Amino acid sequence: MTIPGVGPVVSLAFRSTIDVPARFKSSKAVGPALGLTPMLNQSGESHRVGRISLCGDDMMRHLLYESAQVMLTRVTKWSWLKAWAVNIAKRRGQQKAIVALARRLAVVMHRMWIDGTEFRWTRDVTPLAA
Repeated sequence: MTIPGVGPVVSLAFRSTIDVPARFKSSKAVGPALGLTPMLNQSGESHRVGRISLCGDDMMRHLLYESAQVMLTRVTKWSWLKAWAVNIAKRRGQQKAIVALARRLAVVMHRMWIDGTEFRWTRDVTPLAA
């Protein structure tokens, strides 16, 4: 719940949806398991990247989308995650940025759960004092 835009409902739903975090080989595998990756339709020479695949838990995908939208539009404090999403929104559009941020939130939440860490607002790693 230390991530901006993620509240108790989202964190409890994420925990119950993922259940055992060790079943994923890496944190990057959480996004596709929740259906937050683009679907690729191929037929001969044509390659069409369509909408998200929609596999996985629909409720969790909806909650992550709402959290990403809140982070992008309502949260005033800047973080590295919000800056990343704003860059995508400038290049690709608001809706694609929200879906990308939702996938990234799932990855970050999974990694935080495995490591037992809290959300870092900056990417800088501060060395521990001796």
